[in-house]
Amino acid sequence: MLPRDLKPEHFNGYPPEARKLVTGYIGALQRLPLSFLPSLLREVVDYDFKFPVERRSVERELANLNSLSGEQVGTWFQAFAQIQLSPKLESFDWINAPAQFVEQLSSYLWTTHQLDAFRTAAMGYAGRLQAAEPPEPPPMPRLGITVVGQGVGAYDEALFRKLRPHGAYFSRVKPENGLKQLLGAVAARAKAHPVAYGHWYVDGGQAADHDPALTCVSYEALGPARAALLRKIRSETDRPGMGPEALRTLLAQLRPADLGLGKGEVGKAGDAVLDRFQLKVLTEGSGTQIFSTTFSQWTAREVLRRAQPLTLLVRFAPRQRQKPMNELLSGNSDRVELDPVGSLVDGDMGAYYNWLNQQRLPAAEQSSFLVWFENHGAAVAVGPSMARGTVSNSVADMGELLSWMS
Repeated sequence: MLPRDLKPEHFNGYPPEARKLVTGYIGALQRLPLSFLPSLLREVVDYDFKFPVERRSVERELANLNSLSGEQVGTWFQAFAQIQLSPKLESFDWINAPAQFVEQLSSYLWTTHQLDAFRTAAMGYAGRLQAAEPPEPPPMPRLGITVVGQGVGAYDEALFRKLRPHGAYFSRVKPENGLKQLLGAVAARAKAHPVAYGHWYVDGGQAADHDPALTCVSYEALGPARAALLRKIRSETDRPGMGPEALRTLLAQLRPADLGLGKGEVGKAGDAVLDRFQLKVLTEGSGTQIFSTTFSQWTAREVLRRAQPLTLLVRFAPRQRQKPMNELLSGNSDRVELDPVGSLVDGDMGAYYNWLNQQRLPAAEQSSFLVWFENHGAAVAVGPSMARGTVSNSVADMGELLSWMS
């Protein structure tokens, strides 16, 4: 089947809001080449479970495609139209399984030496789309906070070396009630600027007491879901002939209920968007099921990429020590040995990645970022009001430090 043959009833298998959205743009979709359309439908089919900023992006893209003249469609998609597809791909159920189509398309492009041509076409389309639909600026400057080093009594090596050139290093921060002050500050931002999924708290261990105005995801709360996923992985990998590609397909087909999500055990009961997000963190992230630092890093990355929050506080917690993979996948919690110092090193680098990912968002030049060595006096503050590459020995508590950043 080709795009020109699309009819509204072909989308009856889509979730209700996605079906309502896409059927309003059938005419626009009929004009698109098959080498492009499933990539768009991969985003549309998950519309019901996307964050508000993602929904608006999909809506704007469809509206823009609908506004293009026939001549403009030819210009925008000429490179895609020159991609040659196999009869097998053309007969694939790309409407109901667009993600699987895109995976097979990637492999086909590689084997037929068309990957570079496709990449060029995709970059050209992205550039035109961004020019036509520039990203929306946030309603307030973003604030990112990363807390590292939980459980570390002393550490003599230099921290935050990658972030220091971009901001001010503070060596005498008062650690008393530091985390409580940070959580209070992000809660105050959430109440002053209430935005759905706009203010997050990600914890690599057990979440501290926090205001319900924050969207919270924690490694500890997802323990039952992580254990259920590891059992499924062990069960599948023990089957003869099960390879990584088949396992990946299986994980992509899981639903939140398969891991006990959405039943009140974790997260916000009845929050389908958050449940689906947590499922993807566990099934798409490599190591998020067994390493708390990896969980924190990947979750922060996905929150920034997808939700584009106004506020994000990420707290790294000690991860278990490296072991043979069979032991790690066993899920046996009786033999967990933690590595606080190694986790501090992970968190230090993770903080730098969090800042980099925040810099990729709109209005990054106005945003601020803070990293703190938990229960110690070392911190780096990055932002418009912070002098780059400087060192301060001034004594300040967390509240004062945040006020200097604003």
